[in-house]
Amino acid sequence: MNKRDYYEVLGVSKTASKEEIKKAYRKLSKQFHPDINKEADATEKFQEVKEAYEVLSDEQKRAQYDQFGHQDPNQGFGGGFSGAEGFGFDDIFSTFFGGGSRRRDPNAPRKGEDLQYSMTIDFMDAVFGKEAEVELPKEETCDTCAGSGAKPGTKKKTCPHCEGAGQLNVTQDTPFGRMVNRRACHHCEGTGQIIEEKCQTCKGAGKVRKVKKIKVTIPAGVDDGQQLRVTGQGGPGHNGGPSGDLYVVFRVKPHKEFEREGDDIYLELSLTYPQAALGDELEVPTVHGKVKLKIPAGTQSGARFRLKGKGVKNVHGYGTGDQHVVIRVKTPTKLSEKQRQLLREFAEISGDIPEEQGSSLFDKIKRTIKGD
Repeated sequence: MNKRDYYEVLGVSKTASKEEIKKAYRKLSKQFHPDINKEADATEKFQEVKEAYEVLSDEQKRAQYDQFGHQDPNQGFGGGFSGAEGFGFDDIFSTFFGGGSRRRDPNAPRKGEDLQYSMTIDFMDAVFGKEAEVELPKEETCDTCAGSGAKPGTKKKTCPHCEGAGQLNVTQDTPFGRMVNRRACHHCEGTGQIIEEKCQTCKGAGKVRKVKKIKVTIPAGVDDGQQLRVTGQGGPGHNGGPSGDLYVVFRVKPHKEFEREGDDIYLELSLTYPQAALGDELEVPTVHGKVKLKIPAGTQSGARFRLKGKGVKNVHGYGTGDQHVVIRVKTPTKLSEKQRQLLREFAEISGDIPEEQGSSLFDKIKRTIKGD
């Protein structure tokens, strides 16, 4: 499926500034976050928005995307020659020279596959960290046969068809003459060994599927989309090789009051008109608890105050962020007659008398006669 243009995903122009891109991302990530939006395609849209932001917020990645689009410039045209349609370089080499490049021993120890697990955590757990336990369905080495796949008391035997090589020579007539190709032995699936009596537990696979409980330490300061490697908790190794690793990707739930940007926390604080005009001292919530904040007289809507060190501890240990308090001055929607009169007197003293909506012609004439 073709990917949508990243600029289209975020709804910004190709000349959009970093701030515009960030603003669009914050809005859309909240809109499509799976913990808020329960629509069937919310997760897919959330991932699409996140991927677009990761590219367009990075100057180098954005420049590369503007030049090449979704195509990887390092891949070249057509994806290279790495075994397309099952016909790789080894096949070409063997066709013309009757041999091939040196093949890796199929029975050599190999590391197991790496696994990925998406873990949704609360906002505060991301800020302060936590010990958690996850249940992960994964393949484990079969205890019955110790991973050999053979029935206990029996052993694997050398494949009589390829004599343990794991490959078969296939003679083929071509316009260039008779050529010899090498193919993986289909009798032993390229391993060079066959199992005559299979383990009843794993049916010869050497692995069984289990649900395993794994302890995960959520590091303090981890952010949405970051991942943690848990060594040795991936898929089982092959032929005695080490297990793969588990990569835990964290998905952080939004908070009802706080908004995070990097290691900084943002909070919108509503003030009444008298508080903003006359000043006040208020208790303000932070992720570390409530603190007192002095509001100077004459504070305007949109003003910001910084609470140093009241943000998030950097996940890599590079200090702690700040909390930014953004002021929003509330305009009252319902006024008593006394409140209206006081505001009219205030306007009169200020020399700025508004033309009130809903006033009758008689009220306006009366105020004109009085000099209001």
